[in-house]
Amino acid sequence: MADLAAPVRRSLTVVVNPTKVEELDAAKKVVADACALHGWESPRWIETTAEETGEKQGREAVESGADVVASLGGDGTVRAVASALVGTEVALGLLPGGTGNLLARNLDLPIDTLENAVEALLTGSERRIDVGYAAVGEQPEEVFLVMTGLGLDGEIMAGTSEKVKAAVGWGAYVLAAAGKVFSRGFSVTVEGGSEIPLRRHARTVVIGNCGTLQGGIELLPDAQLDDGLLDGVIIAPKGALGWGSVLVDVATRHRAGHRRLDRLKGARLRIRAAEAVEVEIDGDPIGEHRELSVRVEPRSLVVRVG
Repeated sequence: MADLAAPVRRSLTVVVNPTKVEELDAAKKVVADACALHGWESPRWIETTAEETGEKQGREAVESGADVVASLGGDGTVRAVASALVGTEVALGLLPGGTGNLLARNLDLPIDTLENAVEALLTGSERRIDVGYAAVGEQPEEVFLVMTGLGLDGEIMAGTSEKVKAAVGWGAYVLAAAGKVFSRGFSVTVEGGSEIPLRRHARTVVIGNCGTLQGGIELLPDAQLDDGLLDGVIIAPKGALGWGSVLVDVATRHRAGHRRLDRLKGARLRIRAAEAVEVEIDGDPIGEHRELSVRVEPRSLVVRVG
């Protein structure tokens, strides 16, 4: 009787931002125990640094033969690791860390506990999703998985400290926004959408690969992670009443529409502001710029889903 071949054991590498995990040894034990339970190899761990935030570590994991490379850190760590996996067959795993976990939220993955997240990672399936690319001015493109934006969106990210985020979670963004929402807006021109060009006065412009924010807020209700398109919105409220009506529109999932919200959609978009404004990419502030160009690479990233 022929010998039965031993089942192939899959391998997991975790790229971790140690500043985002309070009890790293405990986290390592949770992941190791789950891998042993489900017949995976013992996980390998690679830490990020202030200089190398995850892309280099992700490439190292791919080169070493990992089947899945998981990110454990903030949304910036997810973005950096994903940059190394785009265009490969190596899957991205998502383990909760930081305050956002926005890609995991949009994929309906568990973010309540590490135990639940790693269980979903090890026992789930794989899904191909789109990847966005954003460039400011003449600078090289950067990957984004969730959203990029300019104006108020960028100001909030630039004005939110890591210390406050650690203390109050995503409420830190609300605090950062409170003192900025009534400042003046800027003129903007958008090219590449259904209306070419679109000229508006804006307080903020947000472009997304997916549309749900913290708290289940659906800013871009038509955005899908695998439709080969980016969705966006230009927001230009006037005063407190204007912001109030925008919030009502968002809370009611935009059933009635709003004249201060212009919807955008396209595989490529270019946003040009009349003046330099703050820009963010997946929550990372990248300074003041006058131009933001975005495009989408359809279904170019494999992600582990529950």
